[in-house]
Amino acid sequence: MKLKIALLPGDGIGPEVTAQAVKCLQAVEEAFGHSFTFTQAAVGAVAMEKGGDPLPEETLEICKNSDAILFGAIGDPKYDNDPDAKTRPEQGLLRLRQELGLFGNIRPVKAFPTILDKSPLKKNIIAKADFVIYRELTGGIYFGEKKLNEAGTIASDLCEYSEKEISRIAHLAFKAAKVRRNKLTLVDKANVLETSRLWRRVVRKIGESYPEVELDFMFVDNAAMQLILNPGMFDVILTENLFGDILSDAGSVIGGSIGLLPSASVGEKHAMFEPIHGSYPQAKGKNIANPIASILSAAMMMEHFGLKEETQAIVNAIYQSMKQNIVTPDLNSKGKYGTDHVGEYIANNIVDADDHLSMNKENIGLGKSTII
Repeated sequence: MKLKIALLPGDGIGPEVTAQAVKCLQAVEEAFGHSFTFTQAAVGAVAMEKGGDPLPEETLEICKNSDAILFGAIGDPKYDNDPDAKTRPEQGLLRLRQELGLFGNIRPVKAFPTILDKSPLKKNIIAKADFVIYRELTGGIYFGEKKLNEAGTIASDLCEYSEKEISRIAHLAFKAAKVRRNKLTLVDKANVLETSRLWRRVVRKIGESYPEVELDFMFVDNAAMQLILNPGMFDVILTENLFGDILSDAGSVIGGSIGLLPSASVGEKHAMFEPIHGSYPQAKGKNIANPIASILSAAMMMEHFGLKEETQAIVNAIYQSMKQNIVTPDLNSKGKYGTDHVGEYIANNIVDADDHLSMNKENIGLGKSTII
C-alpha cells in the first residue's frame, strides 16, 4: 500500500514522540513492503512564531492532499498564561478539525496487562477495563458563539447541536458496539441541558435500528465517578465534545499514564491520528516523554486502512517493550530509557517480529478496542 501522510509534530514534546511513531511506520514499511511518504508541516505555536497563524494555509493544503495525518501535540505556556491573547495555538487544531470535517473522535482505553501496577487504581478495578469513547468533535461549546461584554465582566459560550451532528457520530458508535460487546452508553446532562435532551431523543431513535445493542444513559457527573470506580462496566461511550474531552483524559488514569492513550479523528474524507496527551512543555527536549500513545496512534492509522496484521505487529512490539521494562520514566522512575530508545526498540521489534509470534494470543490488540 502507498500512503501520503501529513506529519504535524506541533509543539512541546510533539516532535519527539511523533519522530518515534514515524520510526515505527518506517519499520512497518520494511516488514510488510508498504510505501509511506511523509510531508511535514507546521501547526500551533511553532507556526505562530513563523507567521502568526496557528494553521497556515500551506499546512491545511498538505493535510487535504494527504491520505492521513499524524499529529503530535499543541500548546505553549506563553499563551496559556495570557488571558488576553487573541490568537492561541489550540485554535489551529480546532480549525483543522472543522476544515477537514473530522466530526468523530475515537479514544480506546485499555490497560496493558504488564503494567497494571502502574495505575493508581486497584488491579481488580482496572483489570476488566476495555472501552472506547466516541466523542463528537466539531460541534458544541467549543465551536459555539463566544461573547464578552465591553467591561470584560460577563462572558458566554454557546453550546449548540443539530440532529445531523448527533446522528453521524451516533451511527459510528453503534456500529462499533455491534462488533464489541453490544453495549452503548450515552453520557449527557439531560437533567439540565436542552442540548443533552436533544442528544437523548436522537440517539434513542437511532438505537431502534440497532436492536442487538443495549443502550443506556448516564449523566456526566455519574459517568466520571463510575469511570474510576467501575470502568469495566463500559463498552462504548458516546458523548458530546466537552464531556468527551474531559472523560477521555480521566480515562488515562486507568492505564497509569496519559502517555499511553492514542486517538483517531475521522470524517467522511479525512482522518487524523494523535496521542491524547498535551504538549507537556516541562519535558520538551529532555528525552523523557512517553512515545507509546503516538506509536499506538500510528497503529490506529494502520487499522483505519484495514492493515490488521500491521496493526497487531505494532501493538505486539509495544507489549514486548513493556514486558522487558524498556519504558520511559513515567512507567519506571528508576529506568534508564529515554523517548528515542523506547521508540527504537519498538521499531526494531516490528521488523524482527518472528521471535514474538506467541504474543498474538495476548488479548491486547487494538482490534479489540476500536473500529474506525
